[in-house]
Amino acid sequence: MSKRVMIVDDSDVIRKMATMVLGKSGYSVLEAVDGQDALDKLRDSAIDLLISDVNMPNLGGIELIRQIRSDPDHRFMPVILLTSESQPDKRIEAKAAGMTGWLVKPFMPAQLIAAVKRLVR
Repeated sequence: MSKRVMIVDDSDVIRKMATMVLGKSGYSVLEAVDGQDALDKLRDSAIDLLISDVNMPNLGGIELIRQIRSDPDHRFMPVILLTSESQPDKRIEAKAAGMTGWLVKPFMPAQLIAAVKRLVR
């Protein structure tokens, strides 16, 4: 059975690109348009890894991580932040919230796949 990855980004282009890259590598991908949409979908879906933007409407990536870490069902799920943010304090805040990994946009497909393979087998 293929591993399930959720991509959370308010950019349709980023979601579609990540979905295409991950799909070609054999992953099943579920998309969410923001953190709140991701939380709603997590209630009904088994996800092996979550990839999220930081800055999104309704619920951003760092707060999404905090909420995931407080949920016993998803507490240990790996979370990669995929963002154009480069401020060190954002990275520190994300790490403190429970982030597993950090990738910078624009991403290289091979870089995304390598990060996912390290976290889900």
